[in-house]
Amino acid sequence: MPTVQHTVVDSPYDLLTLVAVDGVLSRMHMTQQRHRPPEETFGTPDPRPFTEAVRQLDAYFAGELTEFDLPLKLVGTPFQLRVWEQLRLIPYGETRTYGELAEALGKPAASRAVGLANGKNPVSIIVPCHRVIGAGGSLTGYGGGLDRKKRLLAFEAGARDDALF
Repeated sequence: MPTVQHTVVDSPYDLLTLVAVDGVLSRMHMTQQRHRPPEETFGTPDPRPFTEAVRQLDAYFAGELTEFDLPLKLVGTPFQLRVWEQLRLIPYGETRTYGELAEALGKPAASRAVGLANGKNPVSIIVPCHRVIGAGGSLTGYGGGLDRKKRLLAFEAGARDDALF
């Protein structure tokens, strides 16, 4: 049976609950997040497996880190895992549309499926699902809420006053 542990850290965008399976980060949840599993699935409280994740998150929120380099243990369908890997390729401060991601996956008609997989991303921010926008540049769906998505995109664009959108 796998060992599941969690810790809660503060961030400029909410408290973040980090969950590790066998010592490897597998989920990160904001409070009041869509698709947030029940807290009893978070395992025992223990900050030890999260030292590097917390260090990198702190550096990201300080504007000093633009790309996370963490081992992840993500659980999803093969298609979801492919979408999440594509998300990690979107450069800091840039966006892609659902259609562009579908095209990159070789499935140009799958933008809706890409959106569904994007919404199930278990490690938001680190796997930057906030960088995906609608076809016309509109801000669409984000499990953490559109306000957070807008703030994260503005932060990455350097508009710390959140006036980008």
